[in-house]
Amino acid sequence: MKPAAFVYRAPASLPEALAQLREFGGDARVIAGGQTLVPAMSMRLARPAALIDLNGVAELAFLRAGADAIEIGAMTRQRTLERSAEIGRHARLFHLALPHVAHFQIRNRGTFGGSLCHNDPAAELPAVAAALSAEFVIAGASGDRTVGADGFFAGLLSTALEPDEILRAIRIPYLPGSCGFGFAEVARRHGDFALAGAAAVLRLGGDGTLDLARLVLFGVDDGPVRAHAAEAAMLGERPSDDLWSAAAAAAVAGISPVADLHASALYRREVAETLARRVLRQAAAELRDG
Repeated sequence: MKPAAFVYRAPASLPEALAQLREFGGDARVIAGGQTLVPAMSMRLARPAALIDLNGVAELAFLRAGADAIEIGAMTRQRTLERSAEIGRHARLFHLALPHVAHFQIRNRGTFGGSLCHNDPAAELPAVAAALSAEFVIAGASGDRTVGADGFFAGLLSTALEPDEILRAIRIPYLPGSCGFGFAEVARRHGDFALAGAAAVLRLGGDGTLDLARLVLFGVDDGPVRAHAAEAAMLGERPSDDLWSAAAAAAVAGISPVADLHASALYRREVAETLARRVLRQAAAELRDG
C-alpha cells in the first residue's frame, strides 16, 4: 500500500511552518516522528493534501528547566526524555511510563508532542501529562496561547489544536515538596497499546495526611481520565489500603470503557480499578521510603 498523492513541504522555522499550514486552508497535516501518521497515510486512512515536515524546525526540539517548570519542545524525541536527568529530577513519572511506550527503536523517532497531539486513548504520555498538570503552549497566526491538560485533550484522537495551529511546547510545573509516583498498565505484549493503565502522584503534608493526590486512568475512555472525585476523597486522609481501594472504586465509577477484539468493557473496568489501587500503593511506598 502507498499513500495518496500529496505536496511535501520542509519548513526551516516555526513561522514558515505556520504559513504553510494556512496556505492549504486546513487540508494539510504536520508530521513529527511519523510513527502514526505515515502508516495511516499508507493505508489511506489519512489523505492530507500537503505534509508539513517539522523535523527541520530546530526551535521545536529542546528541553530546559526554568524557574517554575520544565519546558519541553514538541519535537523532542521520546528517547531524549527517557534518558534526561532533568526529567528524572523534575518529572520522574515520565521515566516510569516511557519504557512502556512501544519499543526503544520507535521511541528514538517518536516525538513527545506527536504522541500528545494524536491523543490515542491507550497512549501513556497523554496520561502522564494529565497527571502532572501539563500546560500546552500552542502557536498560531496571532501568537501563542496556553491550554491546560483538562482543556487540551478534547476527545477520541482529538485535541484543542485548530487546523492552522502547531503545538510548540509543553510546560510541566514543578511539584513542591517530595512526591511519590506510580505507573502501571496491562497490555497483550510489552510494547503494545495498553488495554488499561493508571498513573498517580501523591504528597504528604506536615500532619501526615495527603495534601496532593492525582490519579489518571487511560485506555478506558476517549482520552486520559483525571479522576477528580477520587482525588478529592483522598485529600486530608492518611495513606491506607482502605483509602486506595475506595479511591480506585471512585475512579472507575464514572467511566464507560469500550469493548473491542482485545478486551470487554467489564474487563477494562476491573483492570483499571486494580491498576488504580496498584499505582496508589506504589506512590505511597515511595513516600514512605523517601
